[in-house]
Amino acid sequence: LIGGGDGFSDIIQFHPAYTYEDFIEGLRPTTQNGELTYSIVPGRFLEFCEQAEACEDTCVLIIDEINRANLSQVFGELMYLLDDRQDTERFITLASGKQFRIPTNVRIIGTMNTADRSIALVDNALRRRFAFISIYPNSEVLRLYHHREETGFPVDKLTSILEDVNQAINNKHYELGISFFLTKTLAEDIQDIWQMEIEPYLEEYFFDDQGKMDEFLWYKIKHKLSQ
Repeated sequence: LIGGGDGFSDIIQFHPAYTYEDFIEGLRPTTQNGELTYSIVPGRFLEFCEQAEACEDTCVLIIDEINRANLSQVFGELMYLLDDRQDTERFITLASGKQFRIPTNVRIIGTMNTADRSIALVDNALRRRFAFISIYPNSEVLRLYHHREETGFPVDKLTSILEDVNQAINNKHYELGISFFLTKTLAEDIQDIWQMEIEPYLEEYFFDDQGKMDEFLWYKIKHKLSQ
């Protein structure tokens, strides 16, 4: 989105304690001449938009874990500006008295894990202001990575195992992803990854079905990889 131009990108991560004051603007304690005072300080989004105003090309703000914050509270009257992005006359007046608009070259990308129960906090008012794209584990990306890096790892056997795992999980929101295995030293790390990251996850998911869990214990996976 920003390639070949003067645009830039930035990333922030939302969390349950993230507020409107952090994102838009709010009072912050400052020290002047040894005295504590409170001033209205711009938040991350205001600062981002001020920088984007000086650019001609697209600027992208990535909000990681967007659904972990109270979005109605964090976005506030920003919802009004997200309604019609081409209306350059659409402003809001902030608490500081400043008029604010979102520059037309700003794009917002929010990421979320659909397995996270807090996805319910993404209400319809926000949903209709964003386009949604689902991204699920892609074994071909894993194959291409190991072929490109020439790791020598039997990646085709691994992807077959992952397909079996995800078929057993049988829920697209809880499928085992590929990011665990995107490492050049996978041959040395695979046992630790499987026993310390994959097995605990599967134990929690298959807590009421020990038979399925037993199919994916490390000693069986090791055997399949070496066949």
